[in-house]
Amino acid sequence: MPSRCDLVLPCRDEARALPDLLAKVPDGFDVIVVDNGSTDETGRVAEELGATVVMESRPGYGAAVHAGVTAATADFVAVIDGDGSMDPGGLSPMLRAVAAGEITMAVGRRRPVRRGVWPWHARAGSALVLWWLRRRTGIDVHDIAPVRVCGRLDLLDLDLRDRRFGYPVELLVKAQQAGWTIREYDVDYHPRAAGTRSKVSGSVRGTVRTARDFARVLP
Repeated sequence: MPSRCDLVLPCRDEARALPDLLAKVPDGFDVIVVDNGSTDETGRVAEELGATVVMESRPGYGAAVHAGVTAATADFVAVIDGDGSMDPGGLSPMLRAVAAGEITMAVGRRRPVRRGVWPWHARAGSALVLWWLRRRTGIDVHDIAPVRVCGRLDLLDLDLRDRRFGYPVELLVKAQQAGWTIREYDVDYHPRAAGTRSKVSGSVRGTVRTARDFARVLP
């Protein structure tokens, strides 16, 4: 019997992105949309499209992801941004590798489909964090796990505490410390859906704020 996986989508004002994004979710994944203080119709749109909706009033990427993971019931959990910038169709081979026991976690490595998709300030910030991680921990990854699939209980056992944008960096650090095997998969990185705006890469200020979150969890 194929493995089931709950797909957590942390969302804030992503109503315009959800129809196209959820239409691309492959079989075997049940969608949990975490509405993290949206002022648009994110929750209503998600429900109409058949997703489970979880409300999380605490602001922050980590808070939204943690709410989705704790609400999940499947043995495996996946996380991808709710802005439509990455195709969830690529999750299937990642889930197969984790479910087969080949690896503990599969993570995505963004590959921009054209110039300008990934602003220079966001790319530079990620590169600096990853350089530091490789130097201090030896972890061999080239992106900050923007997409990931792993066992739900394995993830909860890591006891991640960051509730802001440092969450994926803390995940990589603690996964390395726990002896997880991690494999990267290339994922196409598209412009986010029209009418939505990135809280991270949409401005230099947003990138700087995120970098501070990263710094708090670096070893």
